[in-house]
Amino acid sequence: MATEMLGFTFEVGAASAWLIWILPFVAALIIPGIGKFSKHATGYVAVGFALMSALSAASLLPMALEAHEVHDQISWIHSISLKAGVLADPLSVIMANVVGWISFLIMIYSTGYMKGDKSITRFWFWMMFFIGSMQLIVLSDNLLQVFFGWEGVGLASYALISFWYRDKKKDHVGTEGRTVLGLLDYYSPTHAGMKAFIMTKVGDVMMIAGMLLIFLFAGTFGFRELLHDATWATTMSSQGLLVPAFILLFGGAVGKSAQFPLNEWLLEAMTGPTAVSALIHAATMVKAGVFLVMRLAPLVFALSAAGILADQFFEIILLVGATTALLLGLQGMVNSEIKKVLAYSTGSQIGYMMMVLGIAGLSQQFVNGYTAGFFHLISHAMFKASLFMAAGSLLHVVGSRFMTDMGGLRKNMKKTYAFMWAAGLGLMGAPFITTGFWSKDSIFGAIYTSGHPWAIPIFAIAVLTAVITAFYTTRMLGLVFFGSKSKHIQKMEEEGHHIHEAPLSMWVPYGILAVLTIAIGLIGLSFEGGLHELFTNYLEGTFGIHSVHEIENSILPGFLDGINPVALIASLSAFAVGTGLGYVFYIGRWADPVKFVNSNIFFSGIHKVILNRFYLNAIVYWCFVVAPLWLSRGVFRYFEKTAIEYGMNDGVQKAVGWSARVIQGTQTGVTQSYLFVFGAGLLFVVLILLI
Repeated sequence: MATEMLGFTFEVGAASAWLIWILPFVAALIIPGIGKFSKHATGYVAVGFALMSALSAASLLPMALEAHEVHDQISWIHSISLKAGVLADPLSVIMANVVGWISFLIMIYSTGYMKGDKSITRFWFWMMFFIGSMQLIVLSDNLLQVFFGWEGVGLASYALISFWYRDKKKDHVGTEGRTVLGLLDYYSPTHAGMKAFIMTKVGDVMMIAGMLLIFLFAGTFGFRELLHDATWATTMSSQGLLVPAFILLFGGAVGKSAQFPLNEWLLEAMTGPTAVSALIHAATMVKAGVFLVMRLAPLVFALSAAGILADQFFEIILLVGATTALLLGLQGMVNSEIKKVLAYSTGSQIGYMMMVLGIAGLSQQFVNGYTAGFFHLISHAMFKASLFMAAGSLLHVVGSRFMTDMGGLRKNMKKTYAFMWAAGLGLMGAPFITTGFWSKDSIFGAIYTSGHPWAIPIFAIAVLTAVITAFYTTRMLGLVFFGSKSKHIQKMEEEGHHIHEAPLSMWVPYGILAVLTIAIGLIGLSFEGGLHELFTNYLEGTFGIHSVHEIENSILPGFLDGINPVALIASLSAFAVGTGLGYVFYIGRWADPVKFVNSNIFFSGIHKVILNRFYLNAIVYWCFVVAPLWLSRGVFRYFEKTAIEYGMNDGVQKAVGWSARVIQGTQTGVTQSYLFVFGAGLLFVVLILLI
């Protein structure tokens, strides 16, 4: 089946679309067998298949950039007439390329980072299984197939977070001995993996409930089928079930993308190898929730335009995104573990994407917010994967996850220093030269011009979060590369350890992504314009969503035509304020942040609350772990053990024993006794009958 492509071209396109997600699964199947003969060869297999998958995705780009699509299906479940299929449209093809090429670079990085690990075969298996599952999410043409990929990435995430399952102290996260509300804030890999698995499952249960609710009325899981016949939506809306169904689907996105209130698992997920953090918890899996919203949002907006659906769906997305962006951004300002800072940043930046997708659905100019969200997804995937891999190099060399154990490393690791600055500038939104600047500016513009009553307060949250982002990124770079070398590094050097640059296989992948952050940033305005035009044509042709004509801005210089001046000023100001404060405290060292925090009770109190994660993590543990365990132990001790085991079980046992002894006492073995009892019984019966 094809919607736009015909003949040989279509057949090649359809084959490529299937191969994108099948090839990684094939690699996962053969890697354990190859590992029996050569563990070293498993890395070549993983890298090779990751490259073939990425090339398959790249082969579809010319078709997607023309706003065409490939939709191919095969028979799957006959009893409900369900087909399995791939949908390669502009959205999924670009996303598949982001996933494919970043995965390929991380695979190359992993050959150096994981070199010599005893469980390397298991590592490659789960990494390839993850890539296949993620690409299945991206290219599936129906919700049920998406859910298979959804559970696949969840399983792989659990296995890779808990990869170092022996729980050695060096693999923990948090500070040993530190407590919050009486609970230890220090987690092992196995604990972190289980936490991620359980918390994301809350969202997964919501998602499958929403899927089945829609299927009950529509009789299909297919995205295109749901769009072409909206009778199901009218029926559900009349019964008040349509908005709840889509909100339940969004619950899956909240869990997978670590959004409030299901965000607490992401920080402990840093127990996995850094390559895992770069792939799963920065560039791909946590973006699955954003991608799901981007897949559903045009459908929901088209239904809203037809008067079928209210705005509550987009309002919830907006509020969840804004809350997460600010909440996690604040926590990134105070943490001392480099991977945790990047994890907080990831959740915060995904909040940005959710925020602008929410505002898109509440705006007449849907394409602006939609394009801004996807542009930031691409931008963030590049610079955040680069930062995570660079952080892995630092951990690899220094042997500590704490930034306080680093310092002064710019002279010893010049390449990593340069690339982290390039990627960090993208995260900070450095003006005019980084992808992060243009993508954030487009988010600011989409929010500010949306015309929604909540636009101004949400815009203020977005700008404040940008200030915070610039601050904690500058803080991270200052603590790692500036100032004097820490006592930890000095001790290492005294013991004969040479602080050196990461090997070629490690720094080249994150170097490429850092350079791309700047290179695409230099043409960022035209890149955004091309993306905007592509999605304008896609949304209009597929969903009937028309773009409202906008008059070009005449206030700014010619090369900035179309940029909202308020959004531009906000972007420049956020970068200047955040970076300036970070420079004062952590690069120039003109002021001591510790003395500043302790200067009065207000600042120290705020710092403590933020450092303790607003006590949300501790509250979650008290409510959903400690209290249930206490209750279950009480039930076991006072009911099961006392009432059942010692009470009911013991009582029944004694009653049966006593009955047995009574009956046993009647068995004398004397025939006369039996005849006497028989006669007495017969006489009793006769008397009863006579009466």
